[in-house]
Amino acid sequence: MTPVLVINSGSSSFKYQLLDMDTERTLASGLVERIGEPVGVARHTVHAAALAAADGPAPAVLDATRTRELPIPDHTAGFAVMLDAFAAHGPSLAETPPVAVGHRVVHGGARFFEPTLVTPLVEINIDELSLLAPLHNPANLAGIVAARAAFPEVPHVAVFDTAFHQTLSPAAYTYAIDAEVAASHRIRRYGFHGTSHKFVSEAAAAFLGRPLGELKQIVFHLGNGASVTAIDGGRSIDTSMGFTPLEGLVMGTRSGDIDPAVLFQLQRRAGMSVDDLDDLLNKRSGLLGLAGSNDLRDIRSAIERGEPRAILAFEVYVHRLRAYAGAYLAQLGGADVISFTAGVGENAPGVRAGALETLGFAGVEIDHARNESAERGIRIISTDASAVTVLVVPTDEELEIARQTLSVARP
Repeated sequence: MTPVLVINSGSSSFKYQLLDMDTERTLASGLVERIGEPVGVARHTVHAAALAAADGPAPAVLDATRTRELPIPDHTAGFAVMLDAFAAHGPSLAETPPVAVGHRVVHGGARFFEPTLVTPLVEINIDELSLLAPLHNPANLAGIVAARAAFPEVPHVAVFDTAFHQTLSPAAYTYAIDAEVAASHRIRRYGFHGTSHKFVSEAAAAFLGRPLGELKQIVFHLGNGASVTAIDGGRSIDTSMGFTPLEGLVMGTRSGDIDPAVLFQLQRRAGMSVDDLDDLLNKRSGLLGLAGSNDLRDIRSAIERGEPRAILAFEVYVHRLRAYAGAYLAQLGGADVISFTAGVGENAPGVRAGALETLGFAGVEIDHARNESAERGIRIISTDASAVTVLVVPTDEELEIARQTLSVARP
């Protein structure tokens, strides 16, 4: 058994997952949340794979999730709670300690372009890059510090959301603003969701039995946050998110692309401050701003009731998807594969159909029965005659982080 522990740390919570990389099965997972509040919550699930033989089939059920409520003042205390859960409910980390710990870090700037062993200097760099991701990198770093204290003898690896997009050309990542200003403040397009785009593009190639290096792919990662990436031969050549995860597609609460002059107008005419505008575009826009909900299930129900706000919100959402699909077909010079992933991408057939409805000119044909099927797992939803293979590919960012972690920390 080769256990790898994956940590995804936020400012007041962290998720964790223990995987056996010999089988790539999840052994246990959990969530520690409400850190710093009077009462925190910790949930720990032992997966059936932990009970199965390494070379045998895993049972189809999960053990019951154990939940505790107790004060969790900081991330260090949270890791102690996590270790208690492993000790009490398994799998035993004393008997099979992780060979490495992988950490999701949102922003690697232009410094980090591959999974990186964590050292004090790397921690300093992650902290400095907090200027580019003030809501994410400090929380990611808090998790790293706490985890290194909990597992001091184990290699820790930082896996950066932005790293996959370091293959963007200068033409793709450069904003057309004053070059000296941009250089002074590190203003450029970085891209995000890189671990998901990498995992999905590689899974698609493997599923189709075709060399990754020969494929032109478009991957739609559609969740509450959403992005699309053009991938040529396994390399990101364009992506919708930019300097921050605000650019690009219409999202659950984020506006995506918007004329910058709108912000000038709202500041001058409505008296909105920079913080007001930040809150508007990141938390009160997107589907929530248009339809009053950021959940597409609610919007679908409202559409069925004929509510104009919901109908318009869906149309705006799909319009932006089509725009990027067309743009990336042009950047790639055509596509071999288009994949949908994440919560919306995997579970909303209407979104998938709407996004590709007008792409018949590029040889895209959706099989509506396949698209509407409740089948799970990776699957084809295009017709047999379609020149472009359209897939639904469940993403697994934790597994991708574990793979990258093991690639630089294999015992």
